[in-house]
Amino acid sequence: MASAVPSNANEGCVGPSSSQAGKASACAGCPNQQKCASGRGAEADPSALVVKDKLSAVKHTILVLSGKGGVGKSTVASQVAWGLAETDVEVGILDIDICGPSMPRMMGVEDEEVHKSGSGWSPVMAADNLAVMSVGFMLGNKTDAVIWRGPRKTGLIKQFLTDVDWGNLDYLIIDAPPGTSDEHISIAKLLKEVSIDGAVIVTTPQEVALLDVRKEISFCRKTKIPILGVVENMSGFECPKCGNTTNIFPPVSGGAVEMCKQMNVPYLGHIPVDSKLLEACEKGESFLARGSPGGPAVRPLQTFIGTITEKVTGVGITFGSPGDSKQGG
Repeated sequence: MASAVPSNANEGCVGPSSSQAGKASACAGCPNQQKCASGRGAEADPSALVVKDKLSAVKHTILVLSGKGGVGKSTVASQVAWGLAETDVEVGILDIDICGPSMPRMMGVEDEEVHKSGSGWSPVMAADNLAVMSVGFMLGNKTDAVIWRGPRKTGLIKQFLTDVDWGNLDYLIIDAPPGTSDEHISIAKLLKEVSIDGAVIVTTPQEVALLDVRKEISFCRKTKIPILGVVENMSGFECPKCGNTTNIFPPVSGGAVEMCKQMNVPYLGHIPVDSKLLEACEKGESFLARGSPGGPAVRPLQTFIGTITEKVTGVGITFGSPGDSKQGG
């Protein structure tokens, strides 16, 4: 389609059919600038086409984003992957937080290594139906710092998408670093030809976090990434003794609920602070499967995962007691 924004275009691309094509300020430095200015349009990015072919057996792709670090984005991403895997579907989780990979620990596979085969890299299996890939598996030492510039990060993300033998997946969860950095630009361009189901944006209730969520929403809209919605993490702490709830991060501006109304994006629910959830992540386990029926985060997390699957597939997940789940209406 001639008016489609090319996958390797700069952020803010006006489109090859625009009268400003090749002339707008966003066109500066774009590899397609001369072609667009001449009226010939842009060619599809070969890398994005390779990614499209490689991920053709992946039914649903979900990005997990956050505007600020420390809001529990990787906690949410890991537990969504664990929760989906409990429904006996095939799940993969890709950690593209190159400088701060946490998925190996959160998925309980930090001592594993990836292996190269004839069909590409083999991801590490956290369960029979749950595959994990992260730069964390490639470090000589767990505490080694990854000090890479943008092009090298982009190259590795491209390899993750083109050289990993994911096989047939029902869901691929991509855990991105906070903010809108090189990794985000790379993943947006490389997945341009793939039908991304959307992004889940994680925040905490306080305004200092919500300010950056607004920027993340703007980034998604500029790069044409659909937004599934925003989930509010660490939304209050329920005392196990008295039952009273304390807002550790006061929602002085109305929290995620009010922000979603202002930004016209779906609100996906809240997940309160729960020590059992944090413990599950530390031990690399599934919070819902390990059993904590009275925990304050159990039902909110179940509802959140059910909401995502309903948005993506049209069919939600019905959870019973911890460890029990099934596809349902």
